[in-house]
Amino acid sequence: MTTSPTAEELLDAVIGFIEQKAAPQLKDRDAFLARVAVNALAIIKREIELGPKARADAAERLRALLGDGDPAVLNKALCDKLASGELTLKDPKVLAHLKADIIDRVRIDQPNYSGLRALSQ
Repeated sequence: MTTSPTAEELLDAVIGFIEQKAAPQLKDRDAFLARVAVNALAIIKREIELGPKARADAAERLRALLGDGDPAVLNKALCDKLASGELTLKDPKVLAHLKADIIDRVRIDQPNYSGLRALSQ
């Protein structure tokens, strides 16, 4: 039986190639762009690993706040209610949802962000 590499394995291979083989050969702007490419691929990898749970958790929190519905529609409704003042950050559930959403996004986008540990507490 033939098995294919997973998306994560492919990303690891490309990241490793750029970091270990290609980038050391590059200079100046090209070296910088190689680092940008590695960072973008690492974000994609974390999105694959962490994104589904983050989206499911956000949908659950939105439904607890606003009732049943599509998460994208509920997210827009939350934004509208915050903009109109119908909901505020004084509501502990709203604040908890927004904080958890930010933490999940930072974990995917910038996991080495120095404030992430403080945010998670």
